[in-house]
Amino acid sequence: MAATRSASKRPGSPIGKKGQRKANPKYKRRSRQPWSDKEIKQLRSFAKANTPTGVISLKMQRPPASITSKAQREGISLRPVNRSPYNRRKTARR
Repeated sequence: MAATRSASKRPGSPIGKKGQRKANPKYKRRSRQPWSDKEIKQLRSFAKANTPTGVISLKMQRPPASITSKAQREGISLRPVNRSPYNRRKTARR
């Protein structure tokens, strides 16, 4: 007789695993769907604003890997350009 496990009980170490897994997290809702021109423009603006890839993935509801691969295919650089994210540059003091 095989013991059945409930959905909340997972095998392995309990460290770092709190609560049940989400069946459809926000960042995976739009995975494998075609990109619109509007979304590509949005991706360009996020890259220009030096937004981190994880934040872009949450806002666009796509996996981080799809964000990076699409940016590479479109020729969009996601590397920081020696600026802090979210326009947090300190103002010059006189």
